[in-house]
Amino acid sequence: MLRIAIDAMGGDFGPEPIIEGLLAALRKNNNFTAIAVGKKDELLPIIPQIFLSRIEILDTDDVISMSDSATDALKRKESTIYKAIELVRDGKADAVVSAGHSGATMSLATLRIGRIKGVTRPAIATLMPTSENQNTLVLDVGANVDSDAKNLFEFAVMGQVYAQYALRLDEPIVGLLSNGEEDSKGNEVTKEAYKLISKIPNFAGNVEGSDIFKGTVDVVVCDGFVGNILLKTAEGVADTIGKIIKKNLKRSLISIAGAVLMRKVFKNLKVRVDYAEYGGAPLLGVKAPVIIAHGKSNPKAIQNAIFQAINAASSNLDNIIEQRLEKYSSNQEI
Repeated sequence: MLRIAIDAMGGDFGPEPIIEGLLAALRKNNNFTAIAVGKKDELLPIIPQIFLSRIEILDTDDVISMSDSATDALKRKESTIYKAIELVRDGKADAVVSAGHSGATMSLATLRIGRIKGVTRPAIATLMPTSENQNTLVLDVGANVDSDAKNLFEFAVMGQVYAQYALRLDEPIVGLLSNGEEDSKGNEVTKEAYKLISKIPNFAGNVEGSDIFKGTVDVVVCDGFVGNILLKTAEGVADTIGKIIKKNLKRSLISIAGAVLMRKVFKNLKVRVDYAEYGGAPLLGVKAPVIIAHGKSNPKAIQNAIFQAINAASSNLDNIIEQRLEKYSSNQEI
């Protein structure tokens, strides 16, 4: 049975939504147990007695706040995220989920759990909604501000493996984000990355930003600077469109009547763009699954982040990524 370590104190709203999400996950999935890392005197009162057989509490009262430096986490060995990461490192847990300080989570996971052989830099992946009934996996969206061609090649391999084995997609197609579809487009890094990634099966070549939301490919590769701007822009656009729709619906009785008739459409739209549906972002490239959830995660987001961790832990991703990198790297000079 899988064991998932949970940073129970890391979110913006304290332990309540995190524990509530954990309880929801436990109700729906009987094949895992959890280790909740946090203040025992705060966690015990919000965990029903019936779940204590499946939730172990690791007591610690130090929490890395969002205002703390990521490097501080390396020194604070009694913090919740440090102890949660150590559980995975020591083999006492199979994966970790945290809605806390993302920089601290990334740093600790990279240094304490370690990188997969052949991976130069881990990457954060996230799911973007598309106009089709599917999602596009985009990486990197923030772990690396500067990436070279080799990094982008590694991201492509890791993203394809995650899409195939964790998201259960058959032969996922990979695209390289650029300023045009032609192989001559892009800066020097993307042009060099194009040559390296072209050795990977199901590489579709360059894609543009609009292709992410069309579902043209399954995996889109970019550096963390571009990816983070893309992610924040997409979140802002979705929020703005929602506000524009609400504002205009109130302008007339006809609009209000139309809104009533289209309730199901609006509900489906909200689900498609809601980050809680995807749970969290996997940190790909480390030896065990690490899921980074949004600090403002509600219980549904935590539940889905846990399900992501379970899927990843059940998929032997680290070994597959290592084998793929070795296979493709041996066919080219990197």
